[in-house]
Amino acid sequence: MKILLISPKTPNTFWSFKHVLRFVARKAAFPPLGLLTVAAMLPRDWELKLVDLNVEQLEDADIVWADYVLLSAMIVQKESVREVARRCAAAKKAIIAGGPLFTTGHLSFPEIPHFVLGEAEEVMAQVVADMSAGTLRHTYHAPGYPSLEQTPMPRYDLIKLRNYVTMAAQFSRGCPYDCEFCDIIVMNGRVPRTKTPAQLVAELEALRLMGWDDMVFIVDDNFIGNKARTKALLAAMIEWRERTRPLMGFLTEASINLADDAELRALMVAAGFRKVFVGIETPSALALKECRKLQNSGRDLVSAVKTLQQSGLEVMGGFIVGFDSDTGDIFKQQFDFIQRSGVVTAMVGLLTALPQTRLYQRLKGEGRLVSEATGDNTATGALNFKPKLSREYLENGYRELMKRLYEPRNYYRRIRVFLKNHKASSERLRLSRVDIEAFVKSFWLLGVWHRGRFAYWRFCAGTLFRRPSQFRVAIELAIIGHHFRRVAAAL
Repeated sequence: MKILLISPKTPNTFWSFKHVLRFVARKAAFPPLGLLTVAAMLPRDWELKLVDLNVEQLEDADIVWADYVLLSAMIVQKESVREVARRCAAAKKAIIAGGPLFTTGHLSFPEIPHFVLGEAEEVMAQVVADMSAGTLRHTYHAPGYPSLEQTPMPRYDLIKLRNYVTMAAQFSRGCPYDCEFCDIIVMNGRVPRTKTPAQLVAELEALRLMGWDDMVFIVDDNFIGNKARTKALLAAMIEWRERTRPLMGFLTEASINLADDAELRALMVAAGFRKVFVGIETPSALALKECRKLQNSGRDLVSAVKTLQQSGLEVMGGFIVGFDSDTGDIFKQQFDFIQRSGVVTAMVGLLTALPQTRLYQRLKGEGRLVSEATGDNTATGALNFKPKLSREYLENGYRELMKRLYEPRNYYRRIRVFLKNHKASSERLRLSRVDIEAFVKSFWLLGVWHRGRFAYWRFCAGTLFRRPSQFRVAIELAIIGHHFRRVAAAL
């Protein structure tokens, strides 16, 4: 059996990091981990080919070659999905589609004949049997939330690792919290399930043996959703690092209550974690209550961010504007908070009602939904409901906020706040060829070619003079800022 696995193209968003790629000579930020995992559930004697449209083109010959096409996508990739579906239909090749886009919205794709909805572990055996027999059903529903101990190691061998800036692995699914706008609990539930520590360490060891020596994104919905299991994993990772001396580092997503557990923070840093994405959302206490972001409520969020930074973790923050309780000064509140806290990578988006979330159901019941979600909370149309503040005010204020946040002087000022708070790693500085090339390109592009060049040189000189041990991190953040500045300019 010949199986073509296709990962659709991702448009230019925060998470695409498109404008960083030119500095590091890579083609995409992250590999399609879902497809790599599903590929591992297929028989080993089947022929597999994976085409990631973010790194290569889909040729007609690829479609003709395949017996079946497996397609996995997120909401933001829906336009690329429709183009792939059109081409496959023209070639009379059956698509089997799965992933977040279809789990919550498959009825919008009548042109696709077969779907796997939910997590694949407990249904793929039946799908494989039906593929072999030529008796595929229209829809396969996952019966529940499977144990991740039965999840196989992803087929990293199907991709060229060096096409990507960061590798991806997963330890857990699910989140114990109940944020109104979040679709994670719709798809993966509120009881975090984990792999065994040995499973994840084996995946990291496989990447090490394949020559990967850069960052790995642990893509969990909330890495600390089950703290006991997370601490067991971190202990195993520390032992593995001491034994094998890998060069890779890690980033992940976690809730803000990580700031409450000093032992957990210390273990993460000892295991090689350098960055953590935190859903901060808003400094407004009323908005946090409105969206049931209870884990963020009743605490000093700036202090919590600084606690994480002082532990040795860079905090990447998610922020939202457009809550019903937001007042006219919400953009000033967000700007002041982000600048004071030193959240350098501030991913601010407009509130979006994602399919099947409690927010979606509430707004639908109130007659306020006006369109389906685009999956890109930075784009025109992201605000897919009738807001309490005027739409024009929110969209214009959002665009101005993003431009102001990533204006060179404000951005470099924010990096300085972060560097002052951040506990630098004690590991020996290792500069790779890619690092050196990225530095040289940044000197030319940011220091000569683009607006903000004088702020850039002042920033570089000041960092070298005051914090030379943090210079590599500073230049990396300067390059990332270029991406966000380009995204903001296009809003």
